[in-house]
Amino acid sequence: MTSAVTTDTSARPGYGQLLRTPGALGFVLPGFAARLPFGMLTISILLLIQHTTGSYGSAGIVAAVTGVSMALSAPLMGIFTDRFGQSAVLIPVVLTHAAAVSGLAALALLGAPVWALALAAVPAGASVPQVGPMVRARWAAKLEGSPLLPTAAAFESVTDEFTFVVGPVLATALCTGVHPAAGLVTEATLTLLGGLLFAARRATQPKPHAPSATGEKRAFALSFPGLRVLIFAFLGIGAVFGGMQVSLAAFSNEIGNPGANGLLYGVFAAGNMVAGIAMGAVAWKIGPRRRLILGYIGLTAAASVLWAAHSMILLGALGLVVGLFIAPALITGYTMVEQLVPANARTEAFTWLTGSIAFGQALAVTLAGRLTDAHGSSYGFLVPMGATVLALATLLALRAKLAPKAPQAPSRIVNASAPGAAAAPAPAPAPATAAVAPSTAAATAPSASPRTARNASPAARNRVNERGMGHRVPVTVD
Repeated sequence: MTSAVTTDTSARPGYGQLLRTPGALGFVLPGFAARLPFGMLTISILLLIQHTTGSYGSAGIVAAVTGVSMALSAPLMGIFTDRFGQSAVLIPVVLTHAAAVSGLAALALLGAPVWALALAAVPAGASVPQVGPMVRARWAAKLEGSPLLPTAAAFESVTDEFTFVVGPVLATALCTGVHPAAGLVTEATLTLLGGLLFAARRATQPKPHAPSATGEKRAFALSFPGLRVLIFAFLGIGAVFGGMQVSLAAFSNEIGNPGANGLLYGVFAAGNMVAGIAMGAVAWKIGPRRRLILGYIGLTAAASVLWAAHSMILLGALGLVVGLFIAPALITGYTMVEQLVPANARTEAFTWLTGSIAFGQALAVTLAGRLTDAHGSSYGFLVPMGATVLALATLLALRAKLAPKAPQAPSRIVNASAPGAAAAPAPAPAPATAAVAPSTAAATAPSASPRTARNASPAARNRVNERGMGHRVPVTVD
């Protein structure tokens, strides 16, 4: 389950090669069915409750409670998933979510007060299944050490973006063309069926990392400084999503063409999808830390001039550029989790990043909404600018925390006497590293610095040379 996939590193990694990975389609297809409702939930709540209460403000309160509940519960769900396994967590979660969403829809149709709807929104949001992080965890387990891992991260980013494009359109069509509650009913049904099908694909699930009888302590994702830096960076990305949603809608109303909102946001989303596809097709020669910083510099520069756009054409062009830079930052950040966090905490790490985006989006929607109401859409665009500037400053100041850690190295062994030999996974993640002397662990790590190598023992330095001979995987220096 957690064994690495042997790939020919001389071949250019691409989506076709990725999807030919044994067992991949078995979890990708049901995973998509279970993730599509994620893009339907908020808009379905907004449309149903606005229909029953006649107030967008009331609908916004309930939708906000749902989003915050999801952001707070996601990391906890990730912890349980890493400890007990995906199926053990996902099955009760999707059952709870289907019941909670159905209850929320029933209360809305019965004319329940806003406070009751808000209370019902708490379990509906808290039980949103974290299928996206679970899919990413499966890719990380299948492709550990493979050059296809960045391609998988790009593929997942495109899938997420496709979900956020198709989901709201489908929900709107159902709520306006069939019944106001049809969006939520469909969301609950797809979540239940897709989640159960995904959970049934047990062969590709990462192995649970429950505490062993020997007293092995489980690693918590937040204990790794690199992940904390990524969380702050993803807050900025979430703020771009939230600020763009509010400000583009306000700009469209200001120019007297509310329908332009869908076009402008579609161009923004298209830029993200195009860049995501390109990210997976490129064989990168620079390290992920540098890619993340360069991508974030471009994102910050593009987001910083949105406020000055006073025409639809110019704003559409700038939105496209912002979308083009979001994907490199987003994809690279998810890819770095494999280097920064051990396998027994990766699902939790992915949920922290997903929750960070959701939380940043919620904060940005609130702040941009207030600024837009008071001063117009130009002021709403200041939110993405401020958030990305702060996030970029954090990345630059703490970039050393994003360097891969030495204990990751013992997870595979390479036979130096057989060039091109397949890497074999270590028998156990934590106990194996505990038995290795610190100097040896540092020496065998591909990310060890020159200073670490110089300070290592002579035997350890010789071991570095032996490992390097015949090692076919290209090394990138950040």
